Amino acid sequence: MAKARALDKRRKSIKNIRKITRTMELVSTAQFRRAMERAVAADSYTKRIVRLVRDLAKAGLKTEHPLLAERSASKRAVLFILSANRGLCGGYNSGVLRAGIARLKELQSEYDEVELVVSGKRGFSYLTYHGYGVDRSYTQFDDKPVYEDVLVLADDVLKRYRVGEVDRVDVAFSKFVSLSKQYPTSETLLPLSSMTSEIEEDATNSSELVDYEFLPSPRSILDEVVPNAFRIKFFKAFLDAAVSEQIARMMAMKAATDNADQMISMLTTSYNRARQSQITNEIIEVISGASALQ
Repeated sequence: MAKARALDKRRKSIKNIRKITRTMELVSTAQFRRAMERAVAADSYTKRIVRLVRDLAKAGLKTEHPLLAERSASKRAVLFILSANRGLCGGYNSGVLRAGIARLKELQSEYDEVELVVSGKRGFSYLTYHGYGVDRSYTQFDDKPVYEDVLVLADDVLKRYRVGEVDRVDVAFSKFVSLSKQYPTSETLLPLSSMTSEIEEDATNSSELVDYEFLPSPRSILDEVVPNAFRIKFFKAFLDAAVSEQIARMMAMKAATDNADQMISMLTTSYNRARQSQITNEIIEVISGASALQ
């Protein structure tokens, strides 16, 4: 049995670790609540604007929009992988990277060139170490992604897509559904026709398509609504990634805190036994010494 002093030293060390994991758990909980509020607030708007684009595309308009048309060319695709800047969040980063690498291999088999854009230090380090060519990386998107920063990336991709430099845009991230459900996935954002297919199931349960009246013209409405649908959907991916990361870190730190509590309890029991054994031996030595003096 280990000595009582060594057990006490180990117990104090575990207590210090528990303080750190408990603090990180509380911080992640606070950040998760704020991130979830933003993600939930954007969810309804995102679904509604995507449904609007789908209805406009199916309204029998003679006017077509380039963002809705399927591309026959397969020259260049862009893949965004949204990872985290920090670790200690369980399998969050590994799940997103698995989904991103799977989509990357799929795109490489279909397109002549695939541009890889990574958000987060963890994803950049992993992909660079394993030999994947990262064309661009960003680290400013943390638990509070700013719409203006995301808008810069979205407008750049939209501009390149319009002029034909890019034929497809995908994003790999962790999709937020609820507090108990988040999963890594990859989605196609451009062309928008693939995005609108996500809500086809909901549309079958709804009423007939709305009869829209366009003012001043269908073309002007599409030019305003369709690009905004892509921007909002793209920003929603960053919001989902942020809240999923905080949930993963909160759960990981809670598990670490619970494990620390169990270790402290076990070490306390062992320490009490070792201390009691030490006290018993000391008492026996005193009694033996007293008996020897007699």
